Amino acid sequence: MTVFTHHSIESAPEAAKPLMEQAVKEYGMLPGLYQVMSSSPELLESYFKLHEMFERTALSVTERNIVWLTINVEHACHYCVPAHTAIAKMQGVDDEIVAALREERPLADARLEALRQFTLILVRERGNAPKAAVDTFLAAGFEPRAILDILVGLAQKVLSNYTNHLAETPVDAPFQAFAWERISVAAE
Repeated sequence: MTVFTHHSIESAPEAAKPLMEQAVKEYGMLPGLYQVMSSSPELLESYFKLHEMFERTALSVTERNIVWLTINVEHACHYCVPAHTAIAKMQGVDDEIVAALREERPLADARLEALRQFTLILVRERGNAPKAAVDTFLAAGFEPRAILDILVGLAQKVLSNYTNHLAETPVDAPFQAFAWERISVAAE
């Protein structure tokens, strides 16, 4: 599907240019996702703001990465799984956690697995988590706020995952070493 333009900073709408310039300063490159999103400066700005807000939630770095990768894998996002694998590694997330998430395997840590499972329920049930699932999540040691914090990450990932599906965004060179394809259908 080639209906979407991959903008450079020069070709992007004026409102998107400052965010694209910020991305280049932060990452040393202009990610393909942002090149596509820039056609709608509002989409690009929404993504940036949701990212910033998700990073301010009460979830730890590891927990945020679990939410991101769980959603990316569940949505089968060919672009975001490699990108967030690289991000998780840069942020010091344990390699075994990253591998398990990419392979749709349970996490060894019961609390973190409860986070993965609850995130999957929110995605699969479109936010209609059964009371028993909420109770199980809270019993694992999470506060009710964590449920709402996950929704911020979910909103962010819907924007990027769906954009990448529609635009068939090529995986950027720095993330190609972490290329991903779903190898099995998870039986949760």
